[in-house]
Amino acid sequence: MMPTRLPSPTLAAPLHRLACLLAGLLTWLPITAEALAQPPTAPITREVQQRVVKIYGAGGIKGLEAYQSGFLVSPEGHIATAWSYVLDVEPIVVLDDGRRFESTIVGIEPALELAVLKVDASDLPYFEVDKELHAQWGDPILAVSNLFNIAAGNEPASVMQGTIAAVTNLDARRGTFQTPYRGKVLILDLIANNPGAAGGAVVDGEGRLIGMLGKELRDSGTGVWLNYALPIDALRTALGDIIAGRTTTVPKEENPVLRRDQSHNLTTLGLVLVPNVLESTPAYIDAVAPDSPAADAKLRPDDLILLLEGQRVGDQQTLIDLLRRIDRRDAVSITIQRGNEVLPIRLQP
Repeated sequence: MMPTRLPSPTLAAPLHRLACLLAGLLTWLPITAEALAQPPTAPITREVQQRVVKIYGAGGIKGLEAYQSGFLVSPEGHIATAWSYVLDVEPIVVLDDGRRFESTIVGIEPALELAVLKVDASDLPYFEVDKELHAQWGDPILAVSNLFNIAAGNEPASVMQGTIAAVTNLDARRGTFQTPYRGKVLILDLIANNPGAAGGAVVDGEGRLIGMLGKELRDSGTGVWLNYALPIDALRTALGDIIAGRTTTVPKEENPVLRRDQSHNLTTLGLVLVPNVLESTPAYIDAVAPDSPAADAKLRPDDLILLLEGQRVGDQQTLIDLLRRIDRRDAVSITIQRGNEVLPIRLQP
């Protein structure tokens, strides 16, 4: 029978210390796990999915996806989502239960890349929009969206679990990211930067809404994709204004269409737009006439007209139609996007 070999005296003390350390860790770990915030339970997750919708609209050009996500913010069918090319047409909205609706674009806030849609439905589950952001670094979160168009009908939206890696300001002023947004963001420790995820909901461990997934962003210097969400406290005021009708995209009925010799048009403002060759060609400026209101306002080629008198300019024909409601003796207020900036401009006749 072979004798049992004992550790040498030189190894006994280190092994004893290691055993004590492992025992201490096993005692400490369960306590730490209990102290950590727990992720949402299955019932809460299902409630969150019921408040998230699938949105289908424009796309297909240069491989652009024709879908994204949104979430309900009122029982009457108001939906918050990311403002993007998908909304160049009136989009189709599919609810969690599979019902399909034609939606209308109630309003947009270009500086936040936020849009609000409306479907003709009532008594819908929705998110309360809190006044303050109750979230901080390290908090566990869920990101719920229709990434990769996995949920096409009544399938529930996809759920990703992660944490808030940081709460910081988006460094877009230096041209690092191609976006007009200039504010606080939640940096997420999960892969949320996927096709279709934009406009999805980010919730905390209790299922409370804390943010909206932003559009795909890539650092122009490093090529790294950014996984982020716009915090709900940055969106709340704009959401309230749009839903309450203080910001609208619908032409005001009290402003009738004027005669062509009375109303503004592109010529009176000194604007030349890019060729109108598509069904919904965006209102990009191609040239500015010298000694015109547009020249005095320092408008430039490649500026994109987003709003006119607070109303959305989805395409060139919309811009022309809206100008027909403005007396050519009056000033015209527009909002443009120039590179990463969203700028208010006033044109004086």
